[in-house]
Amino acid sequence: MRFTKWLSSTVLLSFAAGLAFVAAGSLFMHETNRQEFCVSCHSMNVVDEEYQQSIHFKNASGIQATCADCHVPQEFGPLLKAKILAAKDVYHEIAGTIDTREKFEARRWHLANVVWDKMEATDSRECRTCHEFTAMDYEAQGRKVARRHQRAEDTGKTCIACHKGVAHVEPLPPVAAL
Repeated sequence: MRFTKWLSSTVLLSFAAGLAFVAAGSLFMHETNRQEFCVSCHSMNVVDEEYQQSIHFKNASGIQATCADCHVPQEFGPLLKAKILAAKDVYHEIAGTIDTREKFEARRWHLANVVWDKMEATDSRECRTCHEFTAMDYEAQGRKVARRHQRAEDTGKTCIACHKGVAHVEPLPPVAAL
């Protein structure tokens, strides 16, 4: 009888602890995807200013793509991996690696390439949440743009191949030291 009571208490407590863990994890994922969280670090001031001047922030349709829409996967596995890898960003914020505009600009090319490489490797997965070739009305686009989109679709080109600098200033490659 005592064993049964102990076992049912243990199962109930384990279930409650598991539920609390899942709820806390879900809250963490949600809160760290909020725009306010993304730009709360001092080092993000530069990119936030650029984002606010982009078509992803202000446009005719009034639809905004936030940091998480472009930089955080929606599928659970890639999302979890992205959140774990983001711990390095917290470290660099605390360490002051890019805590001034000058330090940020010195690292901008490298940082942009890390993001571009990821987008290239995932076939611009996050872009395609909103932008899909099959949903594009080529007739409504300018002739040159429509031709480029059709060519990109036919050749399997990914969004980031042409659209670097769409939400942030596209950095210039570093000048080679003489």
